[in-house]
Amino acid sequence: MARRRAGPAVGNLFDHSPAAEPRAEGHFFCPAPHDAGRAAPGVPAGGFVCGIDEAGRGCLAGPVVAAAVILPAVFDLPGLDDSKKLSAARRETLAPAIKAQAVAWRVGLVWPGEIDRINILQATFHAMAAAVRRLPLTPDRLLIDGDKTVPPHVLGRAIAQEAVVGGDALAPAISAASILAKTFRDRLMRVLDRRHPGYGLADHKGYGTAVHLAALRRLGPSPCHRLTFRGVTEDQCRLL
Repeated sequence: MARRRAGPAVGNLFDHSPAAEPRAEGHFFCPAPHDAGRAAPGVPAGGFVCGIDEAGRGCLAGPVVAAAVILPAVFDLPGLDDSKKLSAARRETLAPAIKAQAVAWRVGLVWPGEIDRINILQATFHAMAAAVRRLPLTPDRLLIDGDKTVPPHVLGRAIAQEAVVGGDALAPAISAASILAKTFRDRLMRVLDRRHPGYGLADHKGYGTAVHLAALRRLGPSPCHRLTFRGVTEDQCRLL
């Protein structure tokens, strides 16, 4: 069986700065209370609509991250769009503005060990469910980027859901979620790069680039790699 290289436990990832970084809870992370979003005093006529998107689903290393965002009826977020269409600088500018203006927001994630155990699709559902459950209020409806909704038994709440293909470019709340998920994960991958040097995680963010695959052949997988993903283990690398 393939094994990861020994290294710092990913569960203690943020020990270096607990006051400034998210706190751990089980397999997931959510923002600390002082930086976790805020609830609006009134409920809009159509109820609270929450956009959900993920980042890192196709990566060979690092967690899959999901964000849940409820935007107010009126907001001022110029350039809000699918995170993949924005530059890193633009995403970093929009992220704090989204957090400041959102009715509420949360981030959830699932680590590689759990991804390997339950598969990436189920892990993505769990990350999304974790983000929703940690919101300070219960949304009336979920808009989820893609063609799938979260299974009710995973979500654990009776909330109406709608899958929106290409939703990160169509629904502002999903666009906002895509930006928060992406910026959170990018920051996390820079931390993992310091913990596990040699793979270039800060540059490619865990995706299967030529540089990353070459590092895996040279070093073997680290504790933050997904062993069930093609190209991660030595035998899988031989097939590429």
